[in-house]
Amino acid sequence: MSWENCTSITNFALLGLTDVVKLQEILFAFFLFFYMINLVGNLSIMAVTIKEPSLHTPMYYFLWNLSLLDICYSSVTVPKMLADFFSHYKVISFAGCISQIHFFHFLGSTEVILLTAMSYDRYVAIGNPLRYSHIMNAQLCRQLALGSWVTGYFHSLLHTVMAAKLPFCGPNLVKHFFCDIKPVLKLASADASLNLKLLTRVTGTLATTTLLLTLLSYLFISKFLLKIQTTEGRKRAFSTCSAHLIVVILLYGTAIFTYIRPSTQDSLEQDRAAAVLFTVITPALNPIIYTLRNKDMKKAMKKLAKSIKFGQMNVCSITDQNK
Repeated sequence: MSWENCTSITNFALLGLTDVVKLQEILFAFFLFFYMINLVGNLSIMAVTIKEPSLHTPMYYFLWNLSLLDICYSSVTVPKMLADFFSHYKVISFAGCISQIHFFHFLGSTEVILLTAMSYDRYVAIGNPLRYSHIMNAQLCRQLALGSWVTGYFHSLLHTVMAAKLPFCGPNLVKHFFCDIKPVLKLASADASLNLKLLTRVTGTLATTTLLLTLLSYLFISKFLLKIQTTEGRKRAFSTCSAHLIVVILLYGTAIFTYIRPSTQDSLEQDRAAAVLFTVITPALNPIIYTLRNKDMKKAMKKLAKSIKFGQMNVCSITDQNK
C-alpha cells in the first residue's frame, strides 16, 4: 500500500527500559532519587545565586542558566518515564511525542552552547583578570545566554519540523523510554535518510564546533596556568575550571556517542543506555560537581541555610510569645 493513502497513527507506544517488575521498582526508586537531587540541587543553586550579592557575577549568571536548563531538560523525559514504570501501556500521543523531541533537543543543544560561553568566561577570568569585569559586562553575558537559547531553539525546530512532516502509518512502537528522534525516524513510512543526514551533519557540526571552541578556551587557559608561579595560585585558578570541565566531558561524551554515529539496531540499544546518563544522571551530578568544587558556592549555601534556620527560630519564638 502506498504511504500517500495510509492512515496516520495518533499515538506511539514506548518500549521503556525493562519489563521485569522487580527491576522496574528498583529503577523507579533509583531514577526518582536522582530526579529529586536534580530538582533540589539546581533550585538551590538558582536561589543562592539570586539571594547572595557576592555571586552576582558572569560565572554564576551562566550557572543559573545551566541549572534552569538541567531542571527543564530532565523534566522533558523523566516524569513520563517514572509514570510508565507502573503503566502496562506506555502510550504517548503523536503531538506529545513531537513536542518531546523538540524540547529535548532544544534544551540539550542550548546547554552545549552555554557550556562554550562558560568556557570563554573562564578564559577571560584567568587570562585577563584586570579587564574581566569590563569584557564580561552584563550586556555581553545576556547576549551570550540569549544566543545560546535562541540557537538551540532553531536547531531543534529544524529537526522537529522535518520529523513532523514525515508520514507515520505504523508500526508505532518506539524502541526507547522516550521519543528521541532516531528511534522515531525508524518508524516513518517514507524515506527518512535526509532527516538522518541532517541530524548527523547539523547536530554533529554544532556539537563538534562548540566542543572545539571549548577545548580551545582550555588550551589557552592551560598556558596561563603554567605561567602562574605559585602552586596555591595555580590550584585556585584550576579549581574555577575543573567543575565546568567535568560537566563538559560528561555531556559531550554521551551526545557525540549518541547522535554522530550511524543509526543501527545495536546502536539504538546503546543509545537507550547512554540516554539514561544524560537525562537522569548528569543533570543531578551538575549541582553536586559545582557545589563541592566551589568554595564561594559552599559558603553561600551555608549562609543561606543559616538565614533560613534563623528565620524559622524567629517564627517559632513569635508563635510561643503569642501563645
